[in-house]
Amino acid sequence: MLESLMDVFLKQRLSLRLETEKNKEKVEAMEKKFQPKAWLAYASERIKVINISTHVQKFTNTSIKKTTDLFCPDGCGGNLIGLVGTHCVGNFSFYDLSTSNAANLDKDIAAFFNMEYRGRRVFDLITNKDEWFYKEIKGICSNADAFYEAVNPIFPKKTSFLAKQVYWLVGGDPCRDENYHLLAPLYATSLAHRVFLTINEDRFGEPAKEARKARRDNKPCDWGYQDYPNLAVQKMGGTKPQNISQLNSERGGNNYLLASLPPVWESPEVREPLRTDSVFPRFGRRREVRWLVNGLRRFLEEGPDPVLATRNRRDAYMDALIDELVLFASELHLLEPGWSAKTECRLHEAEALWLDLYRGENDKAFEAKRESEDWPADVRHRFANWLNRELHRRLPVGDAEHQYWMAYMKKKLDALQEVLPHV
Repeated sequence: MLESLMDVFLKQRLSLRLETEKNKEKVEAMEKKFQPKAWLAYASERIKVINISTHVQKFTNTSIKKTTDLFCPDGCGGNLIGLVGTHCVGNFSFYDLSTSNAANLDKDIAAFFNMEYRGRRVFDLITNKDEWFYKEIKGICSNADAFYEAVNPIFPKKTSFLAKQVYWLVGGDPCRDENYHLLAPLYATSLAHRVFLTINEDRFGEPAKEARKARRDNKPCDWGYQDYPNLAVQKMGGTKPQNISQLNSERGGNNYLLASLPPVWESPEVREPLRTDSVFPRFGRRREVRWLVNGLRRFLEEGPDPVLATRNRRDAYMDALIDELVLFASELHLLEPGWSAKTECRLHEAEALWLDLYRGENDKAFEAKRESEDWPADVRHRFANWLNRELHRRLPVGDAEHQYWMAYMKKKLDALQEVLPHV
């Protein structure tokens, strides 16, 4: 019978309370309160101010008070194949309890819902509206309907102006207000709890400890273990995690955040520009540079009118090309200083002075040339020659264009010198 099972359950819950309570009068009062009929009557009133939920708004803003938390164990239905959500939790072992006042949360009520009766949880029996269970609990508690109303609320859903909100375009015209739907993202507390327990088991469970020890000792093990690199912990509720929800309190306010990082960039090895008299052919083979040169060529082939828009677009291509050239040079600046002194290096002296940036630290003659000679003008001249050759295949470019490329490059690099002295 349910009443006899409740009697055993409540005696266990009472013993936890009495471990720290020494006052005789309070002990007697608690013993009366923890009788099945008295406790169910008390719980049926307390449950009215507690939200049973899988998605809690208060996680997004702890100042939120009176809102609707949702209970959606199946992810609100729909085609969810391939998506991770609350519906992945399984038989739905986890639900959360939340309230606008943390004093209303009651661990005994949570334990009652998890109590097994005839092989099923009380929470599942109430959720599924089992008739035989309803009759039994109704025989003990006249207000048993409060439990059913808490699990299956019929009140209208509402959010808070403090909650996070997103305007989502659902129509074709983004300039019309009626084409937007206001979304209120909620924190999937049940899914977060499942993730928390899984990660804790993978990190601190005995099988994981044994597997890690076997690896350290270079011994075989019949099972493996999981690692979660760059795992972060988000604390919810500060020193009082119960202010957020029951499950958050059980986690001590800890909520795991899995790493969501871009891949680590691995640049190809930068080779010394040896056995060539210029680096510009290599520069021109870079994918981004080819794309920019081809774009500039196609634009000029169209014969655009000599207006401001044309000049701005042409200069935008030049800006991007020179940015790529600065990046290209900065990669060569990272090479071991002195590479240009090798016998295999046949670079034009101006390009060597430009690209072997730190050779002068151990080569005073080289440093003197960097400081005294007008090698930057030679570099600009060689850049302009290279660009004219690239464009000349289809365009009649000549001295006028050459002078413009040189002048624009000097203007751009002079501006960059103020923030990047070594460009």
